[in-house]
Amino acid sequence: MRYFKFFLSLFLSAGLVWLLNTSDPLGLASIPPLGNLLCPFTGFWQNAEAMGEYPAEQIHLPGLSEPAKVVYDSRMVPHIFAGNTKDALMVQGYLTAKFRLWQLDMAARSGAGRLSEIIGDRTIEYDRFQRRRGLPRGAQNALKAWNNTPDTLAMLLAYTEGINAYISQLKPRDYPVEFKILNYAPEPWEPLKTALVLKLNTALLCFKEEDVESTNTLNWLGSDIFNQLFPERPPNESVIVPDSCRLVDTLSPPPSLQTPAGTTGYWDVPFLQESPRDIGSNNWAVSASKTSSGNPILCNDPHLPLNLPSLWMEIQLHTPDMNVYGVSLPGLPGVVLGFNENVAWGWTNASHDVLDWYQVQWTGPDKTHYVFDGEERAAEQVVETIQVKGRKPVLDTITYTHWGPVVYQDRKDPKRDLAMRWAAIEEPNASELGFLLGINAAHNYDEFQRYSRGYHFPGQNMVFASSNGDIAITVTGKYPDKKAEQGRFIQMGNTSANFWTDYIPFEELPRMKNPVRGFVESANQLSAGPEYPHYYNGKFNTYRGRYLDRKLAEDDRFSLYTMMDLQTSNYSILAEEALPLMLRYLDQTHLSAIEMGMIQLLENWKFTFNVDEVAPILFDEWWNSLDSTLWDEFYHAGDTLAVLHPEKWETVTLLRSDPMNTFWDIETTPERESPTQTVTIAFQQAIGKLREHLGEVDYDWGKHHPVQINHLARIPAFSAPPLRAGGYPEALNATRSGNGPSWRMVVEMGPEVKAYGVYPGGQSGNPGSFYYDNFLQTWAEGLYYPLFFMSSADDNRQEVLCEGAFVPGG
Repeated sequence: MRYFKFFLSLFLSAGLVWLLNTSDPLGLASIPPLGNLLCPFTGFWQNAEAMGEYPAEQIHLPGLSEPAKVVYDSRMVPHIFAGNTKDALMVQGYLTAKFRLWQLDMAARSGAGRLSEIIGDRTIEYDRFQRRRGLPRGAQNALKAWNNTPDTLAMLLAYTEGINAYISQLKPRDYPVEFKILNYAPEPWEPLKTALVLKLNTALLCFKEEDVESTNTLNWLGSDIFNQLFPERPPNESVIVPDSCRLVDTLSPPPSLQTPAGTTGYWDVPFLQESPRDIGSNNWAVSASKTSSGNPILCNDPHLPLNLPSLWMEIQLHTPDMNVYGVSLPGLPGVVLGFNENVAWGWTNASHDVLDWYQVQWTGPDKTHYVFDGEERAAEQVVETIQVKGRKPVLDTITYTHWGPVVYQDRKDPKRDLAMRWAAIEEPNASELGFLLGINAAHNYDEFQRYSRGYHFPGQNMVFASSNGDIAITVTGKYPDKKAEQGRFIQMGNTSANFWTDYIPFEELPRMKNPVRGFVESANQLSAGPEYPHYYNGKFNTYRGRYLDRKLAEDDRFSLYTMMDLQTSNYSILAEEALPLMLRYLDQTHLSAIEMGMIQLLENWKFTFNVDEVAPILFDEWWNSLDSTLWDEFYHAGDTLAVLHPEKWETVTLLRSDPMNTFWDIETTPERESPTQTVTIAFQQAIGKLREHLGEVDYDWGKHHPVQINHLARIPAFSAPPLRAGGYPEALNATRSGNGPSWRMVVEMGPEVKAYGVYPGGQSGNPGSFYYDNFLQTWAEGLYYPLFFMSSADDNRQEVLCEGAFVPGG
C-alpha cells in the first residue's frame, strides 16, 4: 500500500506538470507552481519526517576552530558543547537554520518591508508600513553601531556563518515546505537581517502610543472630564519599585512643557498598525527565606502573539566560559530568557511610551522645507521601491524631518502632517549587541547589571535571581527624559521646547535588590510611584501586578510546584471587584428561572477562568455588554474619529462610587438611565448573545474562549486546531484568542539548578515533523517539562534522542 500511494502520487503529479509548472498558468498570481510543489522528488512530500531512531550525524562546518558536539534530548532540544563561544554560536546558527529557516527568512523580510516580493499585492500596505515607520533605517543604524565592537561583531558573524553553512548545502527538494508553496528560494543571511529581526520584535513591544487619540479626546471632552476619566495613575495602583525615589532623591520633579500639551483641533489620520493590546507578561523572584528549599526561585512568562512555528526555540550552549539554557529568538545569537549555573533572568515589557508625534509646520505646499525654532530646514525625501510579485514595483516617497519620518497626513486637511520620533530606531550604543552574550555568561548581580547597561529597546522589567541568594528587578532600557506630559499628546514640531534631548541615566532607573519583603515582581504595571522624579507615560496594566503582590506576600513556603500553580492562575481581581457591584445593581424582578440559575452560578463563582467552568462565560459577556452600554458615547465617537476608551478600572470606579455620573445614561434612548437600568440592560444583552448555547451541556469557558495558534502565513493546514485552555487577559494566565504565555519558565537557583518550562509549539518549524507542535497540549493544560540542564556531553540523567558532531572544514 505504501508503494501504491507513492506511484499514484507520482502519476498524478506527472500528469499535472505540463499545465501547472509555471507560477501563473491560469492568470491567478497567488497560485504557486503546483507541478514543482506536488513533485514526489522535490515537492512537499520530501518534507515529511518519519518518527523513529535518529542516527548520529557528522557535519563539516567551515570556519569552526575545533570539533563540537550536539546532544538532542527527548524533546529535540539541542545541547551544544563547544570549545569556545564563537564555535557554539556558529553551531547555534546552523541548527537555527535547520529547524527554523523559513521563519528566519520571514522575520527578516517582515522587518525590511519585503513580503510583497514573495506574496504579491496583499502585503504592499504592510511593506509600506514597515518602511514608513523606519524599521529598515533603524536596523541600519543598529548595524552601524555594532560595527564599532569588533569582538561581539565577530560572534554575530560566526552565527551568520552557521546559518549560511546550512543554506549553502540545501537543494530545492530540501527547502522548507513554505518556500515550495510560495515558490521562492532562501537567501543568504547577513548581520543586517539579525538587526531587522531585532527591530521587528522591538516594534511588537514598544510601537505603542496614544498621542492622536489623547489629543482628539481632550478636544472632544474638555480638560475637566478628560482628567477625570483619563488620569495618568489609577487608584489602587501597584508599582514595580515602590521606593524608587530613594535612588534619585536629590532631583527635582520634571519641569512642565512651556507650550500647550496638545495641538488644537481634531486629527483624522489613516492609522497604521500598532502593537497588540491584549498582551501582558509576568515575572517575579522570591528570596530563599520564602521558599521551602531555602533557594531563590525565579519565574517568567512573556505573553505575546502565538504562532506556528513558535516564536522561541529552546537551546543550551555549553563552553568553558558559559553554560546557559533557555529560549533563543531565531535570528539572534545566544539565549534571550533563561539561566546559567549562577544566575537566572526573565523579562516583562516595561510599556513606556518612547514614540512621539509632532505637527510639522511646512513653509510651502511642496513640503520640502519646514520651520524649526524660527529657521527654515530642508526635509529629506527618500524614494522606497517595493518589489511586488507579478506586477511592477511600487514607489513610495518618504519625507524625513530631524524628528523622523512623516508618517501621517490629516485626511480632512492635507496641509497638516505628523512626523514621528521613535527612540527605538535611532542609533544605539555600540554595546547593545554584547548585552545578550554578556548576561548569558554572568556570574552575579554586578556583572548582570554591567551588561544590562548596554540594553536599549524595547524597555523591559528584568527580574534576576542568583545561586548566591540575590534577587532583584530593574526597569532596564533607554527611556527619554521627558518634561511632564511630554509625548502624551501631539506636539508642535516648530520649537525645540518640545524636543527631549537626553535619556534617564541608567543609575536612576527604578530598581530593587533584596527587599525586606522577600520578593520582586512585575506584570506590565507602572514602574515607580508618583514621587519618582523622572516623568514617564505609557500603557500599563492595573490588575495582574496587584494579584502578584497579594499572593507573594501571603506565603513563606513556596516551591517550584506552587510557583507553577501561581504562574497558571486563572484568578482575576477585576472579576473579584466588579461582579459583586454588578450583581448589586442588577434588577432581578423579572428574571426567568434560567436567568436566576445563571445569577446563582455567578454568586457561587470564585472568580477563576478555568477551562471547564460556565460562570466565566456569563461574567465575560455581561462585562463586555456593560462596557459597550456604559461607554456608548466612546464607541459612537470611535466610528468616525480615533479616541481613547475608558480603562476597566474606571468602570469599576463608577460602579463603586459614582452613581450620578452622566455616562450611565445611554445616548440613543430618550430617558436618562440609572446604574440599575444600564447594568440590567447589559445583562439582558449578554443573555441574548448566549441564548443559542443555553442547551449545550458541554459549553464551557474552554469552548467559549479557545486559544487559536495559527501558522505565520495563516495556512490552515499548518495551524493548530482551537485549544481548550483556561485564562483571561486580567489573570496571570493572560490568554486571549491568539495571545498568551509564549514561554513559561520556573527556576530554582540552588547548588544544583532545577528548572521547568514549556512553550506552545515545538522545536521544529516543519509542519511535517512530530516536533512541530508536540508541546501544545502540555502547554494548554498548564503542565511543564523538566528542563535538562546538562553538566557535560555525557550527562545521562535524562533520555537522549540522538547526537551530532560538528568538525572543522568544508
